[in-house]
This record gives sequence, structure tokens and C-alpha cells, in this order.
Amino acid sequence: MPNITLSVPADIHMIMKQHGEIRWSEIARRAISDYAKKLALLDTLTQESELTEEEVMALDEKVKEGIYKHYKRKQST
Repeated sequence: MPNITLSVPADIHMIMKQHGEIRWSEIARRAISDYAKKLALLDTLTQESELTEEEVMALDEKVKEGIYKHYKRKQST
């Protein structure tokens, strides 16, 4: 299995050092694995897509706007 080196901010490193019982490399490995699997799924789902990047961005904005309106309505009730 290949190895990688990660850099973390000093404040995070101090917290990690306080919890030496935790296998941080395993947590990083799982997080990277989960993210990579999601990317692979997205690649598979979009492989046959004929949408342009501009169309995707426009759709993204519409979805975000709908979510915003939904939660804004929920807050006002």
C-alpha cells in the first residue's frame, strides 16, 4: 500500500497529540477512501452527460436557491 504524508495546522496537531489512543492514520485513510469512492460514483453518473459546464452551474444555482427558500420559509413559521 502506498504511503502519503499529510500536513495539519499546529492547533489540530496538538489536539491529535492529546489523543494518542486514536489511530489517526486510519481515520485519514477512511476519509480519503470515502471521498474517492464518491468521486468515482460521480464520474460514473456523469460519464454520459451532455450538459455543458455552464448548464451545470446554472442548475447548481437553481438548486441552491430552492434550498435557501425552503429553509427560509421553515424559519419564518
